[in-house]
Amino acid sequence: MKLILPFLIGLVALGTGTLQAQSYEPRTGDLLFQDMDCGPMCDAIEKVTDGTNGIDFSHMGLVYVTENGVPMVIEAVTAGVVATPLDAFTARSKDEEGKPKVVVARMPDSLVTVSHQAVSIARTQLGMPYDNAFLPNNNKWYCSELIAFAFNKAADKTLFANAPMTFKDPTSNLFFPTWVEHYQNMEMRIPEGQPGCNPGGMSKAPFLVFETPYADFNGALQQQR
Repeated sequence: MKLILPFLIGLVALGTGTLQAQSYEPRTGDLLFQDMDCGPMCDAIEKVTDGTNGIDFSHMGLVYVTENGVPMVIEAVTAGVVATPLDAFTARSKDEEGKPKVVVARMPDSLVTVSHQAVSIARTQLGMPYDNAFLPNNNKWYCSELIAFAFNKAADKTLFANAPMTFKDPTSNLFFPTWVEHYQNMEMRIPEGQPGCNPGGMSKAPFLVFETPYADFNGALQQQR
């Protein structure tokens, strides 16, 4: 028997600030954009690229629903590429009201098949190591890199394009101290300008379908079509 689990999430109506409870029914292929509170590194990631509607994101994952109806999230984290239960994924970052700081996006109807194929591709990468160097083509993955790869391969074209990465604070044009320390510990030069992607930039892809009004990062966002 399939057991589809409803999840309660919060959304903020644009312009009203009214927090409402909504149910989210996970679908295979859903993209979850997360404002994850992991400290200076997450802050640096969010600062260099605004996400859709000005929301800040530092992490993302890809939903698949198992044959038994259990929603899981494929994600690249420091432990590598893993499948995380949806409730554990949403529980790791919450706002002052206790609502997950997660926004849900879906592919349009014309790309639903692609999204399912992308999930299959992403699942083949389970167990692969995390790309803490944030470099392309090194058989390791960071969160947005994995998902962009899966969708681009499934579509056999570029849906999520790379762009030159920056590790500099836009207000000072100096490298964020957290990145300086990170790459010093790895005995590497900071890969400024190397091609890459991030959750904020990917959330602005014009084909993604979000529920309107958008959440303004105070909670998760239900996608209904």
